[in-house]
Amino acid sequence: MKLLVDIVSKNGNLLLSVPLRADGTLDDKEEVILNDLGEWMSVNKECIIDTRPWKVFGEGPIAESAIPLNAQGFNEGAYNKATAKEIRFTQNGQKLYATVLAWPEERQVLIKSLADGNSLYPGKIKKVELLGYGKVSFTRTPNGLLVNLPDKQVNKIAPVFKIN
Repeated sequence: MKLLVDIVSKNGNLLLSVPLRADGTLDDKEEVILNDLGEWMSVNKECIIDTRPWKVFGEGPIAESAIPLNAQGFNEGAYNKATAKEIRFTQNGQKLYATVLAWPEERQVLIKSLADGNSLYPGKIKKVELLGYGKVSFTRTPNGLLVNLPDKQVNKIAPVFKIN
């Protein structure tokens, strides 16, 4: 899921290869991955489908550093270690989506790219919604947009904010 969000934020498409057993059935591990993907997409598809990249693809330690390639030149394993400081952006018209690549333990997310006075988003932020939940409280400061999360996680993978 994290890799999908990262690729879409960079205007890419994810080619998902699902290996099957010799008898044509899914491996248990692959089935869990596909079920998790389907469950997450059923709530958060609007941040993926029909979206475009934003002015920057993301922010966070992985976004701001070079990831060494491994084996055959792939580096997607780096996203398994993504924390709540890793955020990816997509947009659809006037709607901006910020996907946090992990649930923050402290129930708050600071989105630095949306800081008050930042030229990336000079307009006023009127509403922030957590997809699958609804409106959440937020404060825009010179350090970033501080968004408060509900006590209960709405999914087990990655929260998505719709910002208007």
